[in-house]
Amino acid sequence: MELLRSNLSRVQIPEPTHRIYKHECCISFDTPRSEGGLFVDMNSFLAFGKDYVSWNYEKTGNPVYLHIKQTTKSVPEDRPLKKPTLLAIGVDGGFDNIEPEYEESYSIIILPDFVSLPFPSVELPEKVRIAVDTVVNAVGAERKEQVAAWTAEKKLVSEHALTLQQIKSGIVIPPSGWKCAKCDKTENLWLNLTDGMILCGRKNWDGTGGNNHAVEHYKETAYPLAVKLGTITADLEAADVYSYPEDDSVLDPLLAEHLAHFGIDFSSMQKTEMTTAERELDQNTNFDWNRIQESGKELVPVFGPGYTGLVNLGNSCYLAATMQIVFSTHSFISRYFSHQSLKMAFEMAPADPTLDLNMQLTKLGHGLLSGKYSIPATQKDATTGDARQEGIPPRMFKNVIAASHAEFSSMRQQDALEFFLHLVGKVERASNTTPDLDPSRSFKFGIEEKILCPSGKVGYNKREDCILSLNIPLHEATNRDELEAFNKQKAGKGLEENDMSSDEIVRPRVPLEACLANFASSEPIDDYYSSALKGRTTAIKTTGLTSFPDYLVLHMRKFVMEAGWVPKKLDVYIDVPDVIDISHMRSKGLQPGEELLPDGVPEEVIESAQPVANEEIVAQLVSMGFSQLHCQKAAINTSNAGVEEAMNWLLSHMDDPDIDAPISHQTSDVDQSSLDALLSFGFAEDVARKALKASGGDIEKATDWIFNNPNASVSDMDVSSSNSAQTPAQSGLPDGGGKYKLFGIVSHMGTSVHCGHYVAHILKEGRWVIFNDDKVGISTDPPKDMGYVYFFQRLD
Repeated sequence: MELLRSNLSRVQIPEPTHRIYKHECCISFDTPRSEGGLFVDMNSFLAFGKDYVSWNYEKTGNPVYLHIKQTTKSVPEDRPLKKPTLLAIGVDGGFDNIEPEYEESYSIIILPDFVSLPFPSVELPEKVRIAVDTVVNAVGAERKEQVAAWTAEKKLVSEHALTLQQIKSGIVIPPSGWKCAKCDKTENLWLNLTDGMILCGRKNWDGTGGNNHAVEHYKETAYPLAVKLGTITADLEAADVYSYPEDDSVLDPLLAEHLAHFGIDFSSMQKTEMTTAERELDQNTNFDWNRIQESGKELVPVFGPGYTGLVNLGNSCYLAATMQIVFSTHSFISRYFSHQSLKMAFEMAPADPTLDLNMQLTKLGHGLLSGKYSIPATQKDATTGDARQEGIPPRMFKNVIAASHAEFSSMRQQDALEFFLHLVGKVERASNTTPDLDPSRSFKFGIEEKILCPSGKVGYNKREDCILSLNIPLHEATNRDELEAFNKQKAGKGLEENDMSSDEIVRPRVPLEACLANFASSEPIDDYYSSALKGRTTAIKTTGLTSFPDYLVLHMRKFVMEAGWVPKKLDVYIDVPDVIDISHMRSKGLQPGEELLPDGVPEEVIESAQPVANEEIVAQLVSMGFSQLHCQKAAINTSNAGVEEAMNWLLSHMDDPDIDAPISHQTSDVDQSSLDALLSFGFAEDVARKALKASGGDIEKATDWIFNNPNASVSDMDVSSSNSAQTPAQSGLPDGGGKYKLFGIVSHMGTSVHCGHYVAHILKEGRWVIFNDDKVGISTDPPKDMGYVYFFQRLD
């Protein structure tokens, strides 16, 4: 006890502003459930596993720690597993209630000799007792960040329930045997509480569900409330009542009366269907792995180094799929695992290692690659009965990589490609003082665009990139005859694809070679200003690569923009071979006999490439009483997407301090991370700013804008002959032969990159392995034709 008293000055009582870590080690994935428990530094309130706490003592000299150890409570074998009833984490009825229950024990540990004192104990100094009690009772920093996003709102009483008018039609609803009045559906049926019509629900993105007849009936009649048949039981509050005008699940306090109108005795009815909330929970807690990628295949779980799953933190599958592939590259393995120990990273980290990108990448790398955490869980998967692993939660890494990024720091689903670009940019900036150690360089390559003017003179635009974003030329489909026959059959029967099963639909099959050829082919640039002709003309642009990266990333543009920037997903297969050769895509630079275009583009030509407000949108907004300037700003800031979008922007920005300032393209604010991503591709800053402003901040649209507005960039980008340009070696870019082997696939299912689910397939030790969050198994049929992003490794 005297030893503790002599170190009281190193004990702090936590203030409300302190971040207290007590659920996970800040440099490993050890927890209180690990064999050695967890040690909380009573001065910094950082947590450390048994193998790492001595490092913290050596670095800080802090000797006093609270040791937390959790052991599983014994429960009856026949106890039913609790199923979550809320879309929430850390609350009663939430996700973590399906886990086993744990008993927690505490003790005070004094380093360096690990002297142990019991807690609680009246013999402990009062300062220590207060400090430890505060830590024990506090919500941990990890859990605060986890809980922040997932708690769903409780259902509210519908404003239509108390005034609902029911039609006296004499309809009596039987207790079973229901069928949609407009099709043959016998599941997912909804009873309209106004007229008693039984109709099927909405069609899901994956083809399941109904045929939208219930919602179409509401649009025709405006009858507001419907209850899902099969969810009505004696517990009426649990019944699924939906309000179409309120577009949400609601409570109907008069449901018993409304059901009695149709002769329904709820007290004797049995539950046969999931409610909307239960279905949403089911999709989040047990996303159907077989349906996503390998339907009907029995996947064998695999464990060991390099086979560690990542826990889904809530819509974080985009991060998991991306990081599994990134940490399968030699560059990231070498930088954050083979040649950097956890201790080395910790010693270099600032006072709070949870905020250090290098530390958290090293922690993640060791967590994924060491095999320490890739072991079978003590319990089998509750739904499938399969052996599973606990996986590791990339929570601290996500907090660091997503810091100051509005989307990635949220719990919403994100685009895996955008996250990859964000990651590469962050790693590159973090490595700017040691570029030789930058693992993101392994993805980088040079791109050269040759612009041929009708005068015969040429210009060369050079930049760097880390992805090849490929359009999909549907006219190059190899099964055109089958497609034509399918479309004729569909038209003859008057069917839509929504009316057909997935197996019946014939989808275009486009070879990857056709996508690469399309990228490298010549394309016209209309309205191009030629400095040789001193006027606008049509030029020809061809694109090639000045270097070949160690790892080639191909992005398939399956999500295209239709009129009004409405996204649409192409339902197409890409035939991807195991080995590709892109040697023919190497650019040749300035050729003998070619003459460069003269320098100089008039300022008015560059200015004409600035985003301009759509006059029709502005006129409609002005007619509503808004000022001309405000309407122009709204149109420009929403990329002229439409009146509704501009109106929403205007209403939410009326109080902006600069709303009355003149429009200035030079000082417009853009998201810094998006700007950094474009700068990492080699674009000049002012060009990148113009592009982001014109595209509403979307990186892919901004890239397209730059390509489609060469006059905005030609004066700023590197326009020179290949003789004076740097070689790949001089610019620090990797280079080699053009043959590549496929080793990673990020697949996506869903109607948008911001919803659905992402999964990774990786070629490891000669076999394909599927990484579906914390599920890791041998893949028998990798979806090579269904990828969203493909990763290739150079063979030489």
